Amino acid sequence: MPIDKTKNNKKIALIMLTLMLCAGVIGLTTTVFAQNENTSSANATTVLENGSPVVHNTTGFDTVIKGTEHWKEGEYDISVKTFIQNIGKSTGIYKMIHKKTAEEIEAEKLAEEAKEAAAKFDPFAGKQVPGWQYVLMIAIGFLIVYLGAAKGFEPLLLIPIGFGTILVNIPGAGMGNAPDGMLHIIYSAGVGNEFFPMLIFMGIGAMTDFGPLIANPKMALLGGAAQLGVFFTMFGVALMNFIPGVDYTIVQAAAISIIGGADGPTSIYVSGKLAPELMAVIAVAAYSYMALVPMIQPPIMKALTTKKERLIHMDQLRPVSKAERVLFPMMLLVLTILLLPPAAPLIGMLAFGNFVKNCGVVDRLSKTMENEMMNIVSILLSLGVGSQMTPEKIINGNSIGIIILGLVAFSVATAGGIIMAKIMNLFLPKGKKINPLIGSAGVSAVPMAARVSMKVGQECDPTNFLLMNAMGPNVSGVIGTAIAAGVFIATYAR
Repeated sequence: MPIDKTKNNKKIALIMLTLMLCAGVIGLTTTVFAQNENTSSANATTVLENGSPVVHNTTGFDTVIKGTEHWKEGEYDISVKTFIQNIGKSTGIYKMIHKKTAEEIEAEKLAEEAKEAAAKFDPFAGKQVPGWQYVLMIAIGFLIVYLGAAKGFEPLLLIPIGFGTILVNIPGAGMGNAPDGMLHIIYSAGVGNEFFPMLIFMGIGAMTDFGPLIANPKMALLGGAAQLGVFFTMFGVALMNFIPGVDYTIVQAAAISIIGGADGPTSIYVSGKLAPELMAVIAVAAYSYMALVPMIQPPIMKALTTKKERLIHMDQLRPVSKAERVLFPMMLLVLTILLLPPAAPLIGMLAFGNFVKNCGVVDRLSKTMENEMMNIVSILLSLGVGSQMTPEKIINGNSIGIIILGLVAFSVATAGGIIMAKIMNLFLPKGKKINPLIGSAGVSAVPMAARVSMKVGQECDPTNFLLMNAMGPNVSGVIGTAIAAGVFIATYAR
């Protein structure tokens, strides 16, 4: 059989381009958030906590972006070496064999006290806003309810969020006031302390079928590629610091970036760990874009695929045995314990819910997680998110920047999964090609994104059922976002 040199050249060029992009990302990682103490150009000066000045170069890619210069004398320095060291020290294996020193124990105590103080700090407390802004937020609340009830955009999320927005902004009602306002109680009881996100992950685990991912493990690459939205947001947050009136720190950038994974519970969890002062707007942005998946994704999917690609039919997945389904969550949990304990709360609850579903001996618990518990927690969590839609929290430069970045990051995540599917098709034999539409399901909005993949595919061919194939990258996206969250927490949480 003759070798198609043109096709081989395309593959080589694509591989080289991928390597160059990876090298560029690594290079930008050490320069976009530049902490360069040895530069000779005195264009910017930072004063550290000990009072000593540090001079930085502010030209080209060596520009020090405001808010990313130094924290705790370089503790948050973003370099490849430091990143790898932090990840290594956060693994379960390291923690099992390493004995804490007195200095480390004291540092952990101080970090916990600082975290508690940050959680209690409310940058918007006492801020007065014009009355028309409350009217505007009430109108936004009615719009959200309309989108959910009349247009069918994830009504289970949007309707409670919309009503929470309306109720908290009614002048004189006091439903969001501390300590006795109903919406304030809901937010404090489960949203602000990460409790509801853990329960949601438990319910997601009980509702999720990992069979499509087990049957076709290479779909995990699509879920991983969709995390491009997370890391794109990381750089986007830093670049937005050039805008007057916008000011983010590196830990806030890490918390904001999880919006790119289109995972509301994970976004709340990470913001609680890294930037509790931004939890409200991060939660609102994450859940809003999750709910608007049917509106945001289809134009991107159609723009990045041809009709021929959208018509690709994929093989039916092989049957997955019960033993595989039972072992998968346990192996996932073991790997998390050994390699990335900061992600264990999220993945642990996911694995717990999924194991209960598949072990077959506690059906009552599984049904409760899937139905009653999931419904109750979803109502409370959505109302709690809506309760944070107040004008002083939403109508300001930093918050608007987060909402804009969330939309861009979600779009990048969608594009990342599609492009990865097209790359994989270059190496797959004819008849085994992937329909690139399922790459968009790599974002972790389960199962919304998978349903959108099938819907767009059936617009071209009503007989093309992509749902089960799309569930593979969809559930891997949940795991991928949780892993990204664990990496950020391991790197920056103190």
